[in-house]
Amino acid sequence: MNFQIKPSKDSYDVIIVGSGAGGGMATKILSEAGLSVAVVEAGGDWDPAKEEDRTQLRFPWESPRRGASTQIRPFGDFDAAIGGWDMPDEPYTRKNGTQFDWFRSRMLGGRTNHWGRISLRFGPDDFKRKSIDGLGDDWPIGYDEIKPYYDKVDRLIGVFGSREGMRNEPDGNFLPPPKPRLHEMFLMKGAKKINVPIIPSRLSILTRPINKDRGVCFFCRQCNRGCQVYADFSSSTCLVKPAMKSGQVDLFTHCMVRKVTSDDSGLATGVSYVDKRDMKEYKLKGRIVVLGASACESARIMLNSKSKVHPDGMGNSSGMVGRYLHDSTGASRSGIIPELMHRKRYNEDGVGGMHIYTPWWLDNKKLDFARGYHIEFGGGMNMPSYGFGSNMDAVRKHILDEFGQPSPNGGYGEGLKRDIRAMYGSTVSMSGRGESVPQYDNYCEIDPTTVDKFGIPVLRFHYNWTDNEIKQAKHMQDTFEELLINSGAKLLGTKPGVETQYGLLAPGRIIHEVGTTRMGSNPATSVVNSNCQAHDCKNLFVADAGPFVSQADKNPTWTILALSWRTSDFIIKELNSKNL
Repeated sequence: MNFQIKPSKDSYDVIIVGSGAGGGMATKILSEAGLSVAVVEAGGDWDPAKEEDRTQLRFPWESPRRGASTQIRPFGDFDAAIGGWDMPDEPYTRKNGTQFDWFRSRMLGGRTNHWGRISLRFGPDDFKRKSIDGLGDDWPIGYDEIKPYYDKVDRLIGVFGSREGMRNEPDGNFLPPPKPRLHEMFLMKGAKKINVPIIPSRLSILTRPINKDRGVCFFCRQCNRGCQVYADFSSSTCLVKPAMKSGQVDLFTHCMVRKVTSDDSGLATGVSYVDKRDMKEYKLKGRIVVLGASACESARIMLNSKSKVHPDGMGNSSGMVGRYLHDSTGASRSGIIPELMHRKRYNEDGVGGMHIYTPWWLDNKKLDFARGYHIEFGGGMNMPSYGFGSNMDAVRKHILDEFGQPSPNGGYGEGLKRDIRAMYGSTVSMSGRGESVPQYDNYCEIDPTTVDKFGIPVLRFHYNWTDNEIKQAKHMQDTFEELLINSGAKLLGTKPGVETQYGLLAPGRIIHEVGTTRMGSNPATSVVNSNCQAHDCKNLFVADAGPFVSQADKNPTWTILALSWRTSDFIIKELNSKNL
């Protein structure tokens, strides 16, 4: 679909940059309130129900690469992710030898097209961590203030789960969860032996109908490819496209925003963007600008939005734009359960993700690190993808000798097929996703000497894990090993040690970055207020994960959606009161 390059209106009520979770929710709520909205997206249109975009239920041989990854399809040719950590025309830099891998999504709906749909609410403690452990800062809002918006998001989008009554894992308005699969039952049995809780997952996938526009999950286990019946949540199919039906929304695709423009008083007047198709610069005018481009991209836009009133970038009088960048921690381990070898073949696909997970269950006061993590489980007999069986040498080395000699020709041909069939469905994995402590010295800033293809100055990153995160990763690995062994699994690979920071992935690899435009009551130490409104510019708002004061041991998407809805309601109220 080709969208217009030039604006169809002289001016809009609201310009929204980015169409992911935050931008998509703002688009829906503000357009339904009768406001004229321009959505500016750096990627192209995307609709998994359209034949040209559909990757669901396609076989590997339908791709010239058999589904393998490319630079801009980092999770494979069939995954609904266009973007990546290494974009050919959009570099970024690092300083002082530190590591941060920045993922950008370049498609309508952003990262909500290919995420795991893990839809967890932050709990009461997650907003007040400093009061608990003395580290970081408390949010200026608490759970009670955001709970009504979590409830609204549950009803609008749909999330399955179970009511467990866990104080810091708040229950939602759940649809019925799918039953655990066989490998998950083994893991549940092992977890019970060591008092590790396992409960049904909470994923935004419809197991029951909620409206006439979306279908119900048919359990093909390919949510990462984008659902052609819209049974899983993505911002494009559930928020942006429905909002466009109102006629209140104009969509500008393939448009890289350079900066937020402003007048002599410092108020935002719109945005300036470069159209990727003709490499020309255009401007959109608007009464209000909402940045939902992702935490780092929104910070980049604000830092590049310099003027006489905003000499260090719009909203940056405190010098805090880009500061306190942090990502979830991540580490993993896998094993093979001998009892699941030579399994009978049957369809156990289920939803595109885990049916069970482990919420944080321990008291940090009794541990040597702050904050917690949850555990995500994988395994089962999903459709083999490109590269399936590529780790067979490692599997044979660690496992097959315990069950007799491998096939004579196991390295290739008929023997390899025989071994793969024997192992198929017997491997299990687990990954920890944890909370890191925000640090002032973990940040992104504008590189003074580097620009992208579009002439826009790029970000430069500085980031280091602290002892808290490294000790947390060690605890993950100890737990994974104990849980796998008690589930009857044989461990694969060598347990990561201190030399690899216990398998702790580089920051940015979990794609949960938050905190670059943190909220707070004090304009000297924060960028936006509790309504995600810039302290320095009353008609500039941030609707992505940038305003997060801290990241919980939960995935951020549900909180981005709830905060964006809350911010949108505030914008409507302020407009009605003529304060904007």
